[in-house]
Amino acid sequence: MLRLSLEALQIVDAIDRGGSFAAAARELFRVPSTISYTVGKLEEELGVQVFERIGPRVALTAAGRELLKEGRYLLKAAGDLEQRVRRVASGWETELALGLDSMFGAAVLADDVQAFYGVTQQTRLRLVHEALGGSWEALLERRVDLVLGAPGDGPAGGGYVSQAIGQLRWVFAVAPGHPLAQVPGPLGRNDLQHHRAIVVADSSRLLAPRTVGLVLGQDTLTVPTMQAKFDYQLAGLGFGFLPEHCARQAIAAGLLVEKAVEEPKPEETFYLAWRSGESGAALRWWQQRLGAPGVFERLCRHLPTVANNQELQG
Repeated sequence: MLRLSLEALQIVDAIDRGGSFAAAARELFRVPSTISYTVGKLEEELGVQVFERIGPRVALTAAGRELLKEGRYLLKAAGDLEQRVRRVASGWETELALGLDSMFGAAVLADDVQAFYGVTQQTRLRLVHEALGGSWEALLERRVDLVLGAPGDGPAGGGYVSQAIGQLRWVFAVAPGHPLAQVPGPLGRNDLQHHRAIVVADSSRLLAPRTVGLVLGQDTLTVPTMQAKFDYQLAGLGFGFLPEHCARQAIAAGLLVEKAVEEPKPEETFYLAWRSGESGAALRWWQQRLGAPGVFERLCRHLPTVANNQELQG
């Protein structure tokens, strides 16, 4: 049986802050005799002296300081638990996990996160980056509650609701010094198979990873994010399709060359999605916030840029 109680820890904390039993009694609206009894009982149960009595004032012993140091974590955790229980009773989740495709920088949600914390302080928020099919899988596997910017159609079988938020066009590009930059006419599979493709790793664990336009047996450099893919194509280490938003800037700066291809990558639709039949105040807040017009345009402002390509340029 535990010899510590939250009430005893609360009294020890109040005594330490107030400097005396009388100050703690006033703060906690208790009579001084109750404070003295609780401390005496605690010391007896633990078999240690918690306070040194110095006239009317008291000070923590070494054991008392250790007790209070750890005890304050317990008091905070208990207070947080009380708040979360009240939130759950009122419809707010204790935690919400929000998935974002790794193509987009997480800073795009900074204003939304700040607004969310203005509404609730007790729903813990967790942001998760996934890539390609990994966003859909994370949703279906319950690793996230909502995904923003999930690319392409979701997997068959349902179990989720999706809302299209925008489309991206793609540009095939290579660095000016890459051998493919000098090849005339549209590039076909025979041209591409002799060179390295740079691809973003699909973060799916169970679903089949997505690949686009690769020739069987072709050399590939697999990188974790679209920013890394962009960086390595600027460095001339391979070829691939890039979002038009970031490719055009690099092409205008002379850092990339656009090439026509016989098999262009079609426009891709991106989605906001959540599991069917689930609700909660936090989930509804984010559904409304991220389903509003203009969200995809904000996402596109956080695509890879030349300004972010510092490490490989240096």
